[in-house]
Amino acid sequence: MTPEELKAACLAFNGASEEFPFPRNANVSVFKVGGKIFALSALGDTPLTVSLKCDPELAVRLRAEYPAIVGGYHLNKRHWNTVTLDGSVRDDLVRDMIEDSYDLIVARLPKMTRLKLDWPGERARGSDDDTPLPPPPDR
Repeated sequence: MTPEELKAACLAFNGASEEFPFPRNANVSVFKVGGKIFALSALGDTPLTVSLKCDPELAVRLRAEYPAIVGGYHLNKRHWNTVTLDGSVRDDLVRDMIEDSYDLIVARLPKMTRLKLDWPGERARGSDDDTPLPPPPDR
């Protein structure tokens, strides 16, 4: 995945924006939704890396399976992974991880924000409150 492809993947989601909030690290692109970070990357660095929010259990499994995925660099390692984009992690998996990170952030935003984003997860909730629907019964 190239820096341009990574940037495009992060900005492909409704309401996603790129900011540069770190004056001491002005080259770090911070991708946000609803004012919250879901991805960070120094797009000009070699090797290219991206830090993404991740479900803690999945984060551990991914780190065990892929040497290029480690605990988030300068982030809470329980909830963040840093992925080195050296070709050892498939691009489609990286895109899935970006989407998961975005979804984890959007799910915690206020309901009105989720509705404005037309987030598919909000439609799946299908109720007027902020609680997720229970899983369907086994058949």
